[in-house]
Amino acid sequence: MNKALSGKTAIVTGASSGIGYTTAVSLARAGAAVVVQARRKERLDKLASEILSQGGKALVVAGDASRREEIGSLLERALHWDEGGSKVDIVVVNAGRGLAGGVLSSNESAWREIFELNVLGAAHLMRVAAEYMVERKGGDIVVLGSVVGRNVSPFSGFYGSSKFAIGGLAEGLRREVCAHGVRVSLVMPGIVLSEFQDVAGYDEENFGKGVAPFGKLLDPGDIAAGIVWLLSLPAHVNVNEVTIRPTGQNYP
Repeated sequence: MNKALSGKTAIVTGASSGIGYTTAVSLARAGAAVVVQARRKERLDKLASEILSQGGKALVVAGDASRREEIGSLLERALHWDEGGSKVDIVVVNAGRGLAGGVLSSNESAWREIFELNVLGAAHLMRVAAEYMVERKGGDIVVLGSVVGRNVSPFSGFYGSSKFAIGGLAEGLRREVCAHGVRVSLVMPGIVLSEFQDVAGYDEENFGKGVAPFGKLLDPGDIAAGIVWLLSLPAHVNVNEVTIRPTGQNYP
């Protein structure tokens, strides 16, 4: 069976859980060799075993996506991976974390970490990936934003500001590299149920009751399917932005 991404090599950051984990599996099922990065190596090893058991190819690179030097070494590891063809065709800029609350109510001690990972780390990865892809005259950079980056909510205003920033960076990068055959896509998920909520500090009171009226929420596979779809389009077609919400989510 012809697989849409056969012969391609993809990097996925934040791959130890949630959207990153499921996207890596989905890309492998579509035929891509996948390089996965996150801080939790044991989770990455489990992910790689799952991909290998399904006949795919996976390379584990444990590391911190907020650290510039580890971002550079991630690309180098991918380019020296023989099973991946010593090249990179796709980079999914997914690593990030949430933070409950707005400017007044969020935990101020977490602000720097949020921006170092969600904005600066993501921007460094976008830059090194784009420099490489411009030289190759082709490639895909998929950036994970959020609906709260476009419709900033007072319940997640500080986190939303980081996704507002990354959305601007993605569009700015697209304009820099599109003439070189490089596609940049911003994917903005709505509410996706994963461990993201627990890490961000959400609970039944500040999250569960508010989303109950929306009905069935998204799972990470819904976002992964959208990413595989946009990557599978002909090279001259670039879905610059896509928002994926649960049908019942009216806001944000």
